[in-house]
Amino acid sequence: MTSNYKDIRVIAFDADDTLWVNETYFREAEEKFAELLTGFETKNKIDQELFKTEMKNLESYGYGIKGFVLSMIECALELSNYHIDQKVIEEILEIGKEMLHKPIEILDGVEETLKTLAPNYKLILATKGDLLDQERKLEKSNLGSYFHHIEVLSEKNPSNYKKLLKHLDIPPSQFLMIGNSLKSDVLPLIEIDAQAIHIPFHTTWQHEIVDHNGEGYKTITRLTDVIELLG
Repeated sequence: MTSNYKDIRVIAFDADDTLWVNETYFREAEEKFAELLTGFETKNKIDQELFKTEMKNLESYGYGIKGFVLSMIECALELSNYHIDQKVIEEILEIGKEMLHKPIEILDGVEETLKTLAPNYKLILATKGDLLDQERKLEKSNLGSYFHHIEVLSEKNPSNYKKLLKHLDIPPSQFLMIGNSLKSDVLPLIEIDAQAIHIPFHTTWQHEIVDHNGEGYKTITRLTDVIELLG
């Protein structure tokens, strides 16, 4: 499929690491978590076990900080053979609270791009994660006025994107998704014959890393490049 944007009516933007910084804070939290557990395991082992716990819990907790914190607590209990001090559990909870109250760091070119596109397209936010947390981020970002609505998907897969298109009452040819994850923001759209633009972020969660030949979508280095691509 070649990239053709002339019929685009709706543009969906991923939120985390496309509009604002997010994954960096998770990496910082993992470092703090590993420091708390150094008496029980090596950092490498702690990182591996935390990721395994997150993957096991995705179906139950979904994506977002709250599920991440619950996985950290579960992992700490298991790695310590349930000997973890209550104070450490409290510190893990504090890590989560700090994440929830991080300032919103808007990425370069975001507001310029949204301001330019908003008069000609319906813009929506299509993201994974906790609804309350994503609504909070959007409010603190001061970008809310550019978006028609926010769509929080339990999983970014072809089936859920099809449901979104049905809700929007548009064919795939009129929909463009822009995001930093090939797995979530690009490849599912190609599969349903919609358009996608990839804008990589310097830090990517292990769960989102996939290999692809680069066909069927555009990759840009700055979000403002979208303006030129759409003409």
